[in-house]
Amino acid sequence: MNPSRIVFFGTAALACPSLEALARHPDFQIFSVVTQPDRPAGRGLHPQPSPVKTLATRLGLTVDQPERCRDPLFLERFRAAAPDFAVVIAYGQILPRALLELAPRGFLNVHASLLPKYRGAAPIQWAILNGEEQTGVTIMRIDEGLDTGDILSTCVTPILDTDNAQTIHDRLAELGAPLLVDTIASFLTGRLQPIPQLHHQASYARKITRADGQLDWTAPARTLWNKVRGLVPWPGTYTSLPTPDKPTLLKVWEAELLPHVEATPAQIIAATAAGIDVACAHGALRLLRVQGEGGRKMPVADFLAGHPLKPGQRLG
Repeated sequence: MNPSRIVFFGTAALACPSLEALARHPDFQIFSVVTQPDRPAGRGLHPQPSPVKTLATRLGLTVDQPERCRDPLFLERFRAAAPDFAVVIAYGQILPRALLELAPRGFLNVHASLLPKYRGAAPIQWAILNGEEQTGVTIMRIDEGLDTGDILSTCVTPILDTDNAQTIHDRLAELGAPLLVDTIASFLTGRLQPIPQLHHQASYARKITRADGQLDWTAPARTLWNKVRGLVPWPGTYTSLPTPDKPTLLKVWEAELLPHVEATPAQIIAATAAGIDVACAHGALRLLRVQGEGGRKMPVADFLAGHPLKPGQRLG
């Protein structure tokens, strides 16, 4: 039997393990990899390839980078490829109907949540921000809605206290690759039937912004702890330090929960090599790894050596 022809759409690192798994599987032939155009990045703002383009180039695959996937020239290239189906993972554009109609077996998507929960741009972050105890990967068929298509398979993983958005991202990327390969095989042979989503159970994971990273010390400690974990590596969480002239930014990259304390929210309870303990509405948060304005990430003990803090001072 001839291998199935696939056009692969992806941009972010989440898609890379699945791309590699499909590229190395004898039952699949990746005709082309569609990814976002190179974007300026780094200090010099030089155009940089996406993680998917970098991997595709290393694998010797054809790369296509349309500015918009609704472009008529790109649609013609896709039609000429005559793929059996397409796979989409963290591509970064909404696919138009004109494109969805061109693959006989449809478009399959690997989504980083247990649909219908957390449809949208930031499912990993919002699962942690909302204190979920588990998350997972869903393989679904793409329709014209936002992550509303029929479900083909899922894989569940717990969210541990030691997890943050980066560790969950990496785990889901690795879980999604074998799940996708197995799902495609079962789907193409008719052993797997799509299941409609229960739309009344849906929730939406909106895009994260820099403003989401601000720590409001009047919130419960657990809420802030989830925020610190959920916004790694971007945008990170931040507060402000008391200084004689004006408040300065302090980014918080790692923290842990402390038992309930009687103190005014935002008040520093202790500042030692073990951590900076800050009172919240319910409980306290111990800051373990921080970054001063214009500085680098470091353990609290190193930070306090150059920025002494005292109990009773307040963070902004």
